[in-house]
Amino acid sequence: MPQMSQVLRERAIGMLIAGISTRAVARELNVHFSTISRLQRRFREFGSTSNRPRNRRPLVTTPAQDLHIQHVHLQDRLRPATRTAAETIGLHNHRISSQTVRNRLREAHLHAHRPHRGLDLTPVRRRNRLEWANAHMRWRLAHWRGVLFTDESLFTLFRADGRQRVWRRVGERFSDVNVVDRVAHGGGVMVWAGICFGRRTQVHFIDGILNAQRYRDEILGPIVVPYIQQYHLMFQHDNARPHVARICTQFLEAENIPVLAWPAYSPDMSPIEHVWDALDRRIRQRVPVPANIQQLRTAIEEEWTNIPQATIDNLINFMQRRCVALH
Repeated sequence: MPQMSQVLRERAIGMLIAGISTRAVARELNVHFSTISRLQRRFREFGSTSNRPRNRRPLVTTPAQDLHIQHVHLQDRLRPATRTAAETIGLHNHRISSQTVRNRLREAHLHAHRPHRGLDLTPVRRRNRLEWANAHMRWRLAHWRGVLFTDESLFTLFRADGRQRVWRRVGERFSDVNVVDRVAHGGGVMVWAGICFGRRTQVHFIDGILNAQRYRDEILGPIVVPYIQQYHLMFQHDNARPHVARICTQFLEAENIPVLAWPAYSPDMSPIEHVWDALDRRIRQRVPVPANIQQLRTAIEEEWTNIPQATIDNLINFMQRRCVALH
């Protein structure tokens, strides 16, 4: 049964003092008779209607140990709480639990989150990204809406459980200490697709290894060139080796396809990366989840067409903000 509010307690005591019976008060306030009886006894003993203070569980760590726990997790943001608990002896030589460690970290506003998967950005790469952002920060919305953003992405049937956690405060998600490098992995289905404002291409499945010749013969020639020419768009792809190979760059030049220069190690700048994430979430939420490669391919085709075009358009409209965010 839920506790009585302070207002109800004071009202009940007032009715009892006025001579109303305990049962009548219970009926009037719609509470159990025993609740009113305990409240009456407490008022007679202590002269108050508020709850008596309860003893908290005694702390098993000293203030100095609390600071030490916070310090080691600030030094190593990926450190698990179980490790700290195993290495810390509390008061009276008692072992502390991992939950105690988590409680001390939360008191310091440190909470466990999945680490952001970042990129290996050297000073030169950071400078190139900044220069690119400066050059395109003043692009009008019409410019971004005239770009076909393309990319490949790998979809797998099963993936790691992602149990690695990082301890961080609010607003620290993208701090260097809270970012881990992306790791390439194989298996699954490789897909190519493109998006632009108001429309998207069909997904194209890539079997085997995509080299420069296959990229030109299977994607650029039959898909990209006709699409660009039909809708009068600028072409964007990243700096993957097949993309920047000589046979591909020469082919695009011969077809008079305008190509948007793109900074190296900058997939996070492309709106299609967020579309891939949305597609992956849709696939994982299917019931049942794809259990083999053919089911995965079918799911990719169906969920790709189910992504609202408004979602894609909003991502493209935010390109200028992405450039500003690099500062």
